[in-house]
Amino acid sequence: MNIRAIVFYIGYILRLEALMLLPSIGIALYRHEMSCVVAFLIAFAVLMIVGQGMVMLKPNDRSIRAKEGFVIVALGWIFMSVFGCLPFILSGYIPNFVDALFETTSGFTTTGATILTDVEVLPRSLLYWRSFTHWVGGMGVLVFMLAIVPSSKGSGDSLHILHAESPGPVVGKLVPKMRFTARILYAIYIVLTVIEIILLVAGGMPFFDSLIHAFGTAGTGGFSNMNLSVAAYNNVYFEIVIGVFMALFGVNFTIYHCALVGDFKSVFRNEELRLYFLILVCAILAITINILPLYGNSFFTSLRYSFFQVSSIMTTTGFSTADFSEWPEFSRLLLIALMIIGACAGSTGGGIKVSRLLILGKSAMHTLRKLSHPQSVSVLRIDGRKIGDNVLSSVNGFLVIYLGICAASIVIVSLDNLDTATTISAVFACLNNIGPGLNVVGPLGNYNVFSGLSKVVLIFDMLLGRLEIFPIVMLFSPMTWRRL
Repeated sequence: MNIRAIVFYIGYILRLEALMLLPSIGIALYRHEMSCVVAFLIAFAVLMIVGQGMVMLKPNDRSIRAKEGFVIVALGWIFMSVFGCLPFILSGYIPNFVDALFETTSGFTTTGATILTDVEVLPRSLLYWRSFTHWVGGMGVLVFMLAIVPSSKGSGDSLHILHAESPGPVVGKLVPKMRFTARILYAIYIVLTVIEIILLVAGGMPFFDSLIHAFGTAGTGGFSNMNLSVAAYNNVYFEIVIGVFMALFGVNFTIYHCALVGDFKSVFRNEELRLYFLILVCAILAITINILPLYGNSFFTSLRYSFFQVSSIMTTTGFSTADFSEWPEFSRLLLIALMIIGACAGSTGGGIKVSRLLILGKSAMHTLRKLSHPQSVSVLRIDGRKIGDNVLSSVNGFLVIYLGICAASIVIVSLDNLDTATTISAVFACLNNIGPGLNVVGPLGNYNVFSGLSKVVLIFDMLLGRLEIFPIVMLFSPMTWRRL
């Protein structure tokens, strides 16, 4: 285990996080939010001092293997969350450490779950930082680091980091050099974010609000500066723009790269993309029909709310325009299913990913064919490419651990004695990085009712969900730290 290299990279991450505080400091100064100015400056100084101290411990060999990549990502996200909560604590707006850590982890992991009962009392500098963590966490701060920080050449360390941070069962390179791959991903990410901001401002949304909601949409996080989320505007145009962009950010970013270079054949034959939109459209229509009686049998009104909530839940964004916890049981259960499925691999969305669902479905059909025709020879393929045994093993292992974590988390959180729907949906909402669940933690509720122990469990669930379980689990494995 190359400990010095791990410390070195985490130091870079902390220095980057310090620089990310600068816009919030500027906003606090401009709006004379002096308690926030002091809080952000102290956090900036702490991050710079600690980060610089870690970077100065330069390793003789910066190359890292797969397990170092996973450890860097896991520890990097934990350190970011711990240091990132300092402005909330030091400003006095969230004085409790566990609550502040919950809010910040929810931001970086793009979960959008909150312990705040009144978001609108926060100063703008804290609102900006709170939502900016979504935007940073959506694509991943380590992907950003790969784009700007030179790494050891020829060792494959960049791919190990990208594999550990990127959501989905398969990670590949868009171009031969990983540094350029990271730049392409961030360029697409930035352009889509800017377009959404422009469209929201053009529709009459204030610039600051547009920025906040674009950050939440791009990172599929869902933090809003309004207590009622997007419902506060009651504006169909805003709902269409945000709803469409939520769906777009749920798409694998390699699809956009293929479209940009003119490889439309790969776009149209992508099976995950087709299944993603098929599930999205079918869920919208099913819920629209189911909630018709709630909205005076108005198909347009039902479609309006169904479209937004399905797009929000399946992409694990968490914005809301309606209290879906009051919808009929069929719609509620369908939304929970969408929470679990999530968005595409390689997107900013959470969940188990459509690609895993596709692989499991094809694997099941493949097994049935083998049972029916034992002598036949068939190969499991997706998009014309063979799916290897290592991918199938990874998917199966992921699901086993995922179910185990779900069960353990539900048991611990149930000690708070809340109703079953609240307990189960809270765990699913955090583990799948969605935010709102049902009942007490519904769109109009929050997570403030949970005990400190439950909040800590849900914090780990958020990290496990964002990092696809394995990096966090590997931290606690003796094999990870064993010298070979």
